[in-house]
Amino acid sequence: MKKLIVVLTAVLLCAGFTWATGSSDGAAGDVIELGVLAPLTGTNAEYGKGFQVGGQMAVDEINAKGGVHGRKLTLVIKDSKGDQKESSDLARQLADDDKILAIIGDFTSGCCMANAPIVDEAGIVQLSPTASNPTYAGMSDWCFSIMGRQDGEAPFFARYILNKYMGVKKVGVIYINSDWGISAFDNFKKEASAVGLDIVANVSYVQDEKDFSSLITRLRSARPDVVLIMDQGAVPQVINQIRAAGWNIPLTTLGPGTSEQLINLTKENSEGLLLSTPFFFDPADPKLTAWKNEFTKKAGFQPTVHPACAYDCVYLMADAIARCAPDKITRKAIRDNLASGNFTGITGPLKFNPAGDITRVYMICAVEKGQYVVKAGFDYSKK
Repeated sequence: MKKLIVVLTAVLLCAGFTWATGSSDGAAGDVIELGVLAPLTGTNAEYGKGFQVGGQMAVDEINAKGGVHGRKLTLVIKDSKGDQKESSDLARQLADDDKILAIIGDFTSGCCMANAPIVDEAGIVQLSPTASNPTYAGMSDWCFSIMGRQDGEAPFFARYILNKYMGVKKVGVIYINSDWGISAFDNFKKEASAVGLDIVANVSYVQDEKDFSSLITRLRSARPDVVLIMDQGAVPQVINQIRAAGWNIPLTTLGPGTSEQLINLTKENSEGLLLSTPFFFDPADPKLTAWKNEFTKKAGFQPTVHPACAYDCVYLMADAIARCAPDKITRKAIRDNLASGNFTGITGPLKFNPAGDITRVYMICAVEKGQYVVKAGFDYSKK
């Protein structure tokens, strides 16, 4: 029997198989595995691809310098499709795999919030690059996000973009009916009331909606001074359908950041579009320019803040793991080190609030001649 086992082992090794061992304390094996949840297909595929490329760029850099404690990082990437049930099923799979020491993702607040009970029960970190619903991070000690919160960005949009910068009085809002969209609208509405903005109409739609004509008609009949679109993936379609209806209303958007895909899909329809962003690739910064060029080469499109946040999340994880003892790399130690860390990434300082998210400041950008330009910097809200 022993001879048979030896022969079988030799055959497997010759065929390219290797025996691997792993445990939830991360003490065994040559690699450190991190799970990634991202919408690689579906409406938000641009952002999921950005997660994949941005995250892998960080992994390649870290591994080229020797990894963490002499071990290479590797990403185990799962396509959540932007669907909450799919994301939760995948989160459970990752959580049940002892070799996965932490999870980066998902993209939407709704997916992250659906996963919160799962990661809480399993005792594994879920660090989202982009979830901004104010409720999310506080749902569990194992939930974190670095995007900033909608009770920060949505009020900024009302007070500083529409009220101060544009000087408008009447606004029509169209937003996605999701956890993120409802939070963004509710926080916007509260601040709009405080600064005297009149929301003359608000309409919502569900994920993967294609025809916005009836909603646009309702907005138009209310005669707003400006339209605010709150979403990520569907913003280009909304813009194009507004312009196709012959409505030359000023447009603003909260959600997609400085997305190149948005410009590519809208062409001249997005000219003059105003938006908020917590980060912008300053062409005067050689390091950021080099990062942007490298990302564009690998992804085939220019980055927004979202892949930059995914890149920073990998470095945050690496920093938390590096502060573990080499033989004590556990899920719990990673969580504790993440919560207590003080790290600066390419998107700025990253120090978590007690709830597990961070406070960001915002700038105002616009589309001019088919490109994004900064109209007001981070200090605009302090003036």
